[in-house]
Amino acid sequence: MKIGQDRAVLTVTRHEGVWVVEHEGSIFGHSPDKEIAKATANKRARQMLDGGRACQVRISGEHGFFAVV
Repeated sequence: MKIGQDRAVLTVTRHEGVWVVEHEGSIFGHSPDKEIAKATANKRARQMLDGGRACQVRISGEHGFFAVV
């Protein structure tokens, strides 16, 4: 049996008309530009990786991901 790794998931999504990054219920990186929110998520992910924590950045609405309504 494969043991899962505790992986942080950062999700870039729309929230109240702007793009944000969501992580464990916390919302940050508000921007009207999706690319800026993605860059913020990637920067935070790099900090987590450098600290030894596995993580994943998900982009809501792009190929392979979907929003639950």
